[in-house]
Amino acid sequence: MESRDLLLTAFDNVEGVVRRALDGVDPALLTARIDPEANTIGWLVWHLTRVQDDHVAEVAGRAQAYTEAGWAERFALPFDHSAIGYGFSSTDVAATRVPDPQLLVDYHADVHRRTAEFVSGLSAADLDRVVDERWDPPVTLGVRLVSVVTDDLQHAGQAALLRGFLERR
Repeated sequence: MESRDLLLTAFDNVEGVVRRALDGVDPALLTARIDPEANTIGWLVWHLTRVQDDHVAEVAGRAQAYTEAGWAERFALPFDHSAIGYGFSSTDVAATRVPDPQLLVDYHADVHRRTAEFVSGLSAADLDRVVDERWDPPVTLGVRLVSVVTDDLQHAGQAALLRGFLERR
């Protein structure tokens, strides 16, 4: 099996968890919080998708779906279009109001499609390319992609757990 096939499977897994976390969810649960400082389902899925969009677009040398495909306008969130949720305060999380879960599903599907298109064209040698020299050791493309998958799966799992908890309250 090729390394790119493992990465494609990992990104498919993220997409599957996101879909299951949002499938048929009551839109009111997207902004519900279990604690005044807690993240919301809407913020978690928006954030994990923004991170994937931002990081993969950067290493692929292309524009982000969020801006290029008009997702920023559809979400109409009160943040700069470059925001990905990193370092957001509790107030910022509360301001991440997404009225329709389908918007999150569709944005994630677009980012997933773009990611799969990029990853499908990679060779094993491509994964050794250094993409970030700010770290010691420098970050390779393979390490960056695994990092995105890891972060995304954690947040997608948090969204799924949060949904289950909120639906049982």
